[in-house]
Amino acid sequence: MNLVGSFFRSSIGRKILMAVTGVILIGFVIGHLVGNLQIFSHPDHINGYAQFLHQLGPLLWVARIGLIVAVVVHIWAATVLTLENKAARGSNYGFKHTIQATLASRAMRWTGYIVLAFLIYHLAHFTLGAAQSATFKDNLKSYVLTADYRVAGFPVVNAGTKVADVYSMVILGFQSPIVAVFYIIAVGLLSLHLLHGIDSLFQTLGLRSNKWSGCLRKVAIVFCLAYFVGNLAIPGAVLAGKLSPQSAKISAPAQR
Repeated sequence: MNLVGSFFRSSIGRKILMAVTGVILIGFVIGHLVGNLQIFSHPDHINGYAQFLHQLGPLLWVARIGLIVAVVVHIWAATVLTLENKAARGSNYGFKHTIQATLASRAMRWTGYIVLAFLIYHLAHFTLGAAQSATFKDNLKSYVLTADYRVAGFPVVNAGTKVADVYSMVILGFQSPIVAVFYIIAVGLLSLHLLHGIDSLFQTLGLRSNKWSGCLRKVAIVFCLAYFVGNLAIPGAVLAGKLSPQSAKISAPAQR
């Protein structure tokens, strides 16, 4: 127990916790984006995908709790390290450090908190449905799969299954310019956060060297740019009228 306590109290331990939880969260955002991009296919794909996740039951909640723990630990370690660094350095050192720091590193703390606020709203909007009207939610419960949804070639949701119309829910949600713009800004900040985070976690885990640090930076930039463009494509396609809900009887919620 003393070893665990010492690990959590040490700066090195907290940096390792940030790196490990960062890897977990990066894996999640990649998987989340891949799943969401199915909206550009037939509605069966993303609706079947959502139903498949729902059918995981307890396993899905284990994954959710694990992600929540990772987020809490990541934020806690980042906050404590930030406070320790601020207390340890004088004003002159801090001034020089800020000049030399990249935009991504200087914005790291604030992008993290803003993204956290966005995630809470995003979950309320698309996962819990708390940001949607009762009529809006009721109209999205009548989609019937026209084909089996398969994972690795195996059918996991059968054709004819009545599922939630996630396809229409996402599109109708992004038909609000305010929601779409908020999403785009938040994803942009998350991409900036990831840019510095990927750099930092490789350094913390001892996987970064002067020999290939420049190459690592370029790979991180390409990854974060691709991640931003992938997320931008969904609300962008909705606002451009390239994606429309399947059910003609469902109309977008009134603007407030």
